[in-house]
Amino acid sequence: MRSDRYEKKKKKKKWKSVLLVLFLMIAGTLGYSYFQFKQGVSQTEGEANIQTEEFEFNGEKDKYGGTNILILGSDARGKEKSRADTIMVAQYHPEKGTYKLISFMRDMYVDIPGHGQNRINSALAYGGPELLRQTLKENFDIDIKYYSIVDFEGFVHLIDEAFPRGVEIDVEKRMSANIGVTLEPGLQRLDGEHLLGYVRFRQDAVGDFGRVERQQKVMKEVASQFTSLQTITKLPKLIGVVTPFVNTNMNTGDILYIGKDFLSKDNRDVETLRVPVDGTFENQRINGAAVLGIDKEANKAAIHEFLSK
Repeated sequence: MRSDRYEKKKKKKKWKSVLLVLFLMIAGTLGYSYFQFKQGVSQTEGEANIQTEEFEFNGEKDKYGGTNILILGSDARGKEKSRADTIMVAQYHPEKGTYKLISFMRDMYVDIPGHGQNRINSALAYGGPELLRQTLKENFDIDIKYYSIVDFEGFVHLIDEAFPRGVEIDVEKRMSANIGVTLEPGLQRLDGEHLLGYVRFRQDAVGDFGRVERQQKVMKEVASQFTSLQTITKLPKLIGVVTPFVNTNMNTGDILYIGKDFLSKDNRDVETLRVPVDGTFENQRINGAAVLGIDKEANKAAIHEFLSK
């Protein structure tokens, strides 16, 4: 009897020791993650120019069960009246384990609620990300839960921190006009500054179509090249590095959850779609401005098919 009580006490003491060790490991991991995050923030916060203004954003979760994030790069580095230089919607679907990216051409001529018809990128200047969300909802029936306005300089710091040796990209032609750097053709590793120049170049015959194609190409390459990095432990610092350059309604916990899930999966394929899709648009001039006239119903159907599969 006494022996049984002794064994029970021994087992209980053992479990207490195990739980204490687990608690210390979790606390240590959280403490290290927070330290890394703050280290990343302090590394770049003095260089960020983006405004910290909070925008009203009445978004909803996507009807297909995914979480859609409106990603905006602005041509005036986040100033209130800037137009959207880059318009993307990224989707994460936790049940399907899929990652999707839609690029919206900024010169599409659409209905902007309360402002008539204009280029879609004007919506940011008229009413911030909330009006752009409403514009996407009205024209394409797409629901968006979160927004992130990104200062382009933050992209540079993120790439340099995550990829000290650069991101491997096959540059298809010589590029130099209006991008601040000169790129020669061929397979090479680009640092953040040169990679930003690559995705912003549009001074050729295909113009903005080529730029959108390069943006999606870079997003896919960055995603696939994360496989060679020990990035799960580095993730808090990466988020800290980019945080001063991002205005978003996502909290750090949401970002860490989505980022950790992405980095821990074997399949990091990012499916992409460009809107308008081929065969659904034409070049037009309205009030002297070059715009893209689009078949809204055809593009709405293409978006819904893309997000629902």
